[in-house]
Amino acid sequence: MKSKKNHSLKGWLYLLPALLFLAAFLVYPLIDVFIYSFEEGYHSASQTYFGVGTYNYSYVLHDPYFLQAVKNTFLLVIITVPLSTGIALFLSVCLHSIKRLRSVFQTIYFLPYVTNTLAVGLVFMLLFQKTAYTDGFINLIIHWFGGPSVDFIEGPYWAKLFVLCFYTIWVVMPFKILILTSALASVNDDYYKAARVDGTSGLRTFMRITLPMIWPMVFYLIVTGFIGAFKAYSDVVALFGTDLNAAEMNTIVGYVYDMLYGDSGGYPSYASAAAVILFVIVLTITCANLLAGRRQADD
Repeated sequence: MKSKKNHSLKGWLYLLPALLFLAAFLVYPLIDVFIYSFEEGYHSASQTYFGVGTYNYSYVLHDPYFLQAVKNTFLLVIITVPLSTGIALFLSVCLHSIKRLRSVFQTIYFLPYVTNTLAVGLVFMLLFQKTAYTDGFINLIIHWFGGPSVDFIEGPYWAKLFVLCFYTIWVVMPFKILILTSALASVNDDYYKAARVDGTSGLRTFMRITLPMIWPMVFYLIVTGFIGAFKAYSDVVALFGTDLNAAEMNTIVGYVYDMLYGDSGGYPSYASAAAVILFVIVLTITCANLLAGRRQADD
């Protein structure tokens, strides 16, 4: 009994540095932000406020810039997460079926993941941006098919949203392909041999064998994809600059940053309220995904 207690104490001692780190940099800031969000009229310099209540939340929820940021973030999540996961799954299956030069192709697909985000954003901006000197490479392709020029960076809202979604899918694709190709490699080949003996079609083999076997990894990518898309900010800055409100392309994280450090900054209470709202949204969607995944696993 004593030996078991000693082992338990030893285990907690090993965990203590990590627990202290999490408490200092995760738990405490979360509690601090939650407190700030209820302090009305908080002044950073004097560390004073004139009341406690829900005014900060009311202000944020009625702020048109925040509502625009929520709209952009939700559209980004709804469009990019399913598309990026589906395309990554298709490419991973194709890569898995290649015998020769498989490692070379996997390396090529993974290269964008290790490239600086801002550098990739600059390349995309040059491809899509319309200037006084050039319409950009994408518009050149559109001209070849007889279409009109489109200003994807400073033009209509739908064009800017298209570029942002395209860029986001491009950036997250390598990681998803890496995870899915690893999952496909772990599937026992005996299942495929049995399916070939039974004369099962390729599509049925994929739906009945491949997808159920790698579903935990697919589900993991969906959940992390939702979380990552809700935290989008640097990708948008790389494409549209720092004045995202003027471009109508701000995100919730961008709104929080602007309230803290932007041109309209100096309002930590508003930023904290927006951050808590984002936390609640992400937590709710993550829990819903986990419940749906558990229910599907039980079925």
